[in-house]
Amino acid sequence: MSRRKNAKQQEALTMLIFGGTGDLTHRKLLPALYHLMAEDRLPQDVRIIAIGRRKKDDAGYRGEAEVAIAQHSRTGVDGKQMARFLERLFYYQMEFIKEPDSYRGLWEFLDREEEAADTVRLFFLAVAPEHFGPVVTQLHEHGLAEYGNPRHRVMIEKPFGSDLDSARELNRTISQALLERQVYRIDHYLGKEMIRNILAIRFGNSLFEPLWNHHHIDNIQITSTETLGVEGRGAYYEQAGILKDMLQNHLMQMLALITMEPPVDLAPESVRDEKVKALRSLRLFDQESACQHIVLGQYGPGEEMPGYRQEEEISPDSRVPTYIALEAHVDNFRWGGVPIYIRSGKRLDRRRTQIVVEFKRLPGVNSFDTFRDLPPNLLVIEVQPAEGMYFQINAKRPGNDFIMERVELNYSQRNQYQGNVPEAYEQLILEAFHGNSSLFTRWDELEYSWRFTQSIEGTCQEQVAAFPNYASGSRGPEAADQMLSRAGRQWWEIELPCQNGHCPAD
Repeated sequence: MSRRKNAKQQEALTMLIFGGTGDLTHRKLLPALYHLMAEDRLPQDVRIIAIGRRKKDDAGYRGEAEVAIAQHSRTGVDGKQMARFLERLFYYQMEFIKEPDSYRGLWEFLDREEEAADTVRLFFLAVAPEHFGPVVTQLHEHGLAEYGNPRHRVMIEKPFGSDLDSARELNRTISQALLERQVYRIDHYLGKEMIRNILAIRFGNSLFEPLWNHHHIDNIQITSTETLGVEGRGAYYEQAGILKDMLQNHLMQMLALITMEPPVDLAPESVRDEKVKALRSLRLFDQESACQHIVLGQYGPGEEMPGYRQEEEISPDSRVPTYIALEAHVDNFRWGGVPIYIRSGKRLDRRRTQIVVEFKRLPGVNSFDTFRDLPPNLLVIEVQPAEGMYFQINAKRPGNDFIMERVELNYSQRNQYQGNVPEAYEQLILEAFHGNSSLFTRWDELEYSWRFTQSIEGTCQEQVAAFPNYASGSRGPEAADQMLSRAGRQWWEIELPCQNGHCPAD
């Protein structure tokens, strides 16, 4: 992506963060904004307003921000750049939930502070999901975010609704206040470099796109696993579980990008149109046959770690799944008959987000004894922790004997760029400022993702009754391995090297 440094220098930006005292703001947003400003990605006329209900002043909040940025920066902190950033950072106290009239004061504050007529207002809602609708409504009613004004944009964190009906209701509320092009629904995975690289790998290489179909691909595997548990988010996780926390958003977006048809161009709406077509083609599950292709799990105690039911704010008899593995199908001409295996879970043996494309073996390979047991060609796109791409082929080992061995063509993005790769929220904030919606989720994408997710809910009650069914620190339920072995396949466990043997935390 180009720096686009000069094109926007004359434009002004006011970024307002609702939930300015929260964890997301301190861990992700403030460091991201610091880096964008330090690298001159933002205009000279920029102000960042953290909005919270706690009583603070600018000086106190700036002190907290300085500590947070130093702790979470990806490159360390430069004193001059930090001072410049803090000069543009302000704290505004208001009761934005219980006192709607407080928005009038915010309007007056912005009317005094904003000098440029073409100022872009970027609202970031880092608040609880139940507040999304009310905050957007008040922004509209008090003239802070004008309906149809292309300079007024709202960034909304996940989850967008708790089910299909609530998502539709939230969308109706927001649509009364803003046009679709003013709404930037965040899935932070779309800001990760290797997720963005999927389109480059597919459509920028003549090697892959002609083979990207059921004639040449045996199966696709999408994996996103964590070693952590719920980490103090017990109340949220009891409502969300693995389906709403991971499957409905992150995993569906990866599936859409890896299976979509080539767009007419790389404009945001062209890309999102093709993603919607892929999601619409997903085969829904029914109650009778679902459990042949779905494995649900919940972690129990193991390796001196508590089970899910022993975590804070978790019901002692909770039946919320913390693991899912499933076989999905995109029923269209390109992917007919190709299984797409998806798995995600907490408290597993390793942290990894990757996509593995397994190519079919040549039909005549068994005619050669030397080639008979060769492993398949694999393309691996690793999103985290190593960030890179791996391509596995077969070649002859040096020597007089004709012995075949696996050859690994490995691209480590973190090694090549010395770890200096922008974080996801840097990309998302910058693209929202530029009005580029390609890294954000359109409403119809969400609608079809929710439809697929809801076809799973309430299934596999025999599995749920057996919770917990895998130990903390393990690979997950054995039934997930059995699901693939019944089809003569296996889960691929590919390790990409991290820089200097160290993989960063997400």
